[in-house]
Amino acid sequence: MLRNFPRKVAGAAVLFQLILLGPASAQFGPGTQWTKDGYGYMQADKDEIVQLDARDASKRVVLVSKAQLTPQGQSAPLEVRRFSLSEDGQKVLIHTNTKKVWRYDTRGDYWVYDTAAKTLKQLGQGRPASSLMFAKFSPDGKHVAYVSEHNLYVEDLATNTVKPLTTDGTTSLINGTFDWVYEEELDARDGFRWSPNGQSLAYWQLDAAKTKNYLMLNTTDQLYPFTVPVEYPVVGEDPSRARIGVVPAQGGATTWMKIPGDAVQNYLPRMEWANNSTELIVQQLNRRQNESKILLANAASGEVKPLYSETDKAWIDAKNEAVGWDWIEGGKRFVWLSEKDGWRHIYAIDRKGQEKLLTKGDYDVISLNLVDEKNGTIYFMASPQNATQTYLYKVPMKGGKAERVSPKELAGSHSYDISPNGKLALHNFSSTAAYPVADVVSLPDHKRLSGGEIPERAKSLKLPKTEFFQVKTEDGITMDGWMVKPANFDPSKKYPIVFYVYGEPASQTVVDRFGTGFNRLYAGNMAEDGYIYASVEGRGAPAPKGREWRKSIYHNIGKINIRDQAMAAKQLLKQNAFIDTSRVAVWGWSGGGSSTLNLLFQYPQIYKTGISIAAVDNQLNYDNIYQERYMGLLPEDKHYFVENSPLNYAKNLRGNLLLIHGTGDDNVHYNNAEQMINELVKYNKPFQMMAYPNRTHSISEGEGTSRHLATTFTQYLKEHCPPGAR
Repeated sequence: MLRNFPRKVAGAAVLFQLILLGPASAQFGPGTQWTKDGYGYMQADKDEIVQLDARDASKRVVLVSKAQLTPQGQSAPLEVRRFSLSEDGQKVLIHTNTKKVWRYDTRGDYWVYDTAAKTLKQLGQGRPASSLMFAKFSPDGKHVAYVSEHNLYVEDLATNTVKPLTTDGTTSLINGTFDWVYEEELDARDGFRWSPNGQSLAYWQLDAAKTKNYLMLNTTDQLYPFTVPVEYPVVGEDPSRARIGVVPAQGGATTWMKIPGDAVQNYLPRMEWANNSTELIVQQLNRRQNESKILLANAASGEVKPLYSETDKAWIDAKNEAVGWDWIEGGKRFVWLSEKDGWRHIYAIDRKGQEKLLTKGDYDVISLNLVDEKNGTIYFMASPQNATQTYLYKVPMKGGKAERVSPKELAGSHSYDISPNGKLALHNFSSTAAYPVADVVSLPDHKRLSGGEIPERAKSLKLPKTEFFQVKTEDGITMDGWMVKPANFDPSKKYPIVFYVYGEPASQTVVDRFGTGFNRLYAGNMAEDGYIYASVEGRGAPAPKGREWRKSIYHNIGKINIRDQAMAAKQLLKQNAFIDTSRVAVWGWSGGGSSTLNLLFQYPQIYKTGISIAAVDNQLNYDNIYQERYMGLLPEDKHYFVENSPLNYAKNLRGNLLLIHGTGDDNVHYNNAEQMINELVKYNKPFQMMAYPNRTHSISEGEGTSRHLATTFTQYLKEHCPPGAR
């Protein structure tokens, strides 16, 4: 996914992460481990696993002590990366010694601590170190299933007998997990599910044998260079063949679901048991990703019947949550999000495919937080009046008018991890003017129960004075934006402006939360040095402004988003005499790097300097799931990819350009930069280039890398877009 990089931040933004990303946050895995009553949660803390009362932080109970986490014969306890409890709470599954699989450390070792027997045992004895993935207790807590080296296993906890459920796994035949592109673009990582009765497991199998490897070249880690292969299907290349099977937990033959359609030309991004142990529910997306089908599959026979479908002229996203399915009324209906009426709304769908709209109005449901059937309430995030902010809302289970839960006086961005009982939530709040605050609130009255303190170190930070505005372009498009003006600003003088841009469907830049207005790549303080720092956000950004806003970018990445940016900049320069039109710079990372190039090339009369980091210079280079979702299929749509790529406009370069890329980028490969270099050389266009050997898309690996990147960025900006008033 062409995310709005960088994810790793420094300075004030690190504080933002430390405060906001508490126990309520998880990249994947079991998430917050709530107690049965819903008033407490468990977490790893100081070499222990403890239970905390969400209402009173002083109430801390040790579940597994440091001594109990220390394996026999060793002096140090296990380093707990994540953990989960069996249904009866008697056993604790511990993930440790983890290693990265592309983005996240999903491989590792697993141990089980038995609180009754007071034993600590490692699972997967005989398997390679740090090779186990996604281990999960069976419903009765007597077995654990896990993936190792692309095969699925079940281990008996009483005897530690390991039973392989699949044996055909290889580097290209993948059982129970996914290939690079499914993980990157569909958030699909954990690829198997226990049946509710514990008698069988459903799992994905991907055949990536025909997927070509992109060979990255490592020239520094050994005397002789060597290649690093990544199974990477670019635009126009077929995806991996995907299918879903059910296998008995005690071992035996897999029953493959008879899902209609070509197994290569359709994606299977979501699958769960259908609130019983006899059926699976599956989402299928066609290759173009503009038709979504919900299917019910008989686990015993593999027979499949259609349940619900929808189409879109642009694209349809996979179900938001990669794990779980929201069933109501004892499994008779489930809750689903759809943009079919022009806004993202919540529907209830029964097993005959009949739907009922639960939210209604000209606003978007940003995300679904909790279906609290016991109390007859659905909680979700929305912001009908301001697309830069996020608030908690609730609506009755039967549908009706949505009611805001987040307090009116807290204007900005909220997030919630709501307890399963619906009575309280781990809550985070921040804005550009307010430090992040983490607390526990009761619901639905939103009364603070604990927390809310601002650390002393946060109080010493000097926040940028971020001003939000709206600008209407000559095309009639009204866009949100923010601006940080120089310190000691004098409107009678002229200042340089630096635009921060992203511009693709994966992320927003104009959001009212802590960290907006910071620039971690600038070595110093932009405002004090005399820069105007700004960002505007046009069509295609995933803002809660309705389907048309988001999906007008279809076939138009590199065109409509670029024009929106340029026309907004043009209007700002026209309206604000204090902006020096001879000193206009733009920068971005990943998709923002691509936008930077297109802006510099297509609108050289506006943008004089650009710093492009890890950009897709040729859209035909990027992976099929992401780029085809937004741009179409080859061969019929090839002209959209070619005509809207920065490579197509390189000959128009007039300003100052700095290209930055990591040679070990497995996401946006280094060949993008080299193709751009060739094109600029072809047209005799001077530019500067900084390549970081073996760094990935985040350009964060290696001693001194982040500091060097910031220094390079800052020096180039100061040289070609000098700061200060004139």
